[in-house]
Amino acid sequence: MHFRFASLLLPALALLAAPALAQTTGNPVIKHKYTADPAALVSKGTVYLYAGHDEAPARQDGYVMHEWLCFSSQDMVTWTEHAVPLKVKDFAWAKDDAWASQVVERNGKFYWYAAVEHGTIPGKAIGVAVSDSPTGPFKDARGSAIVTNDMTESKIFWDDIDPTVFIDAKGQAYLYWGNTVCRYAKLKANMTELDGPIHNVSLPAFTEAPWLHEHKGWYYLSYATGFPEKLAYAMSRSPEGPWEYKGLLNELAGNSNTNHQAIIDFKGKSYFIYHNGGINTDGGSFRRSVCIDYLYYNKDGTIKRVQMTSEGVQAAK
Repeated sequence: MHFRFASLLLPALALLAAPALAQTTGNPVIKHKYTADPAALVSKGTVYLYAGHDEAPARQDGYVMHEWLCFSSQDMVTWTEHAVPLKVKDFAWAKDDAWASQVVERNGKFYWYAAVEHGTIPGKAIGVAVSDSPTGPFKDARGSAIVTNDMTESKIFWDDIDPTVFIDAKGQAYLYWGNTVCRYAKLKANMTELDGPIHNVSLPAFTEAPWLHEHKGWYYLSYATGFPEKLAYAMSRSPEGPWEYKGLLNELAGNSNTNHQAIIDFKGKSYFIYHNGGINTDGGSFRRSVCIDYLYYNKDGTIKRVQMTSEGVQAAK
């Protein structure tokens, strides 16, 4: 009887342990959890979507975020949820606040840069975790923050947030980040140390959420502007600038004061990944949800204004 029961129970347990699979019907693309501050990585024909987890109870104001989530897809429509790959507590030196982050791949390893509240140095800080797999688990790569609030000058304590990392064709990695002031520094090849000084970047009405990407020889630095936030962008022929402001990328994302983007190319199309507060009935600025729409370029390299839709994107083939 014991063995019969076990044979019936084990398949059920296996189902519980398996990644959750969900096919979306329009935006938001993840509907069973609140997801915010999206970042995306394309690796070996798969898109990995990373997001903060808004955990504030319904109708409660204020960000409650303790972990980051990971989903994967091969068509941008059917998303597989993986076990939680990284939590704030995985950074022993951090206090709380799983804010915006990004994962990049280099030499077969995956590096996750994340903004958190530092435990002993007042203010926000940026940590970096590493894994052999894009789905984790990830572990602290340094045992300390790569950027802390005392390394930059500002009148606020939350200026060192929203990291984005870009590796150019020559193998040079750049870390951009910031709130009210955009900053960048080069990274060493080990991806866990700054390589040289921190530079300030002059951008019109910069608020936060920088994202750096390249397309056909142009570099694009997009960012949140104003508050409530819209998204704007600038262009350059170098990942170090100088940057020429080009205007807005999208308007206010419904029912959310914040706006945060990731831009990727996948299977011949360009995608604009962002969050809004659009889940009924308790979505909002503190319970956000990731959405995906298409991104289009003009012949001169500038980007067309993104059309945010309820329908979202079709399955990529």
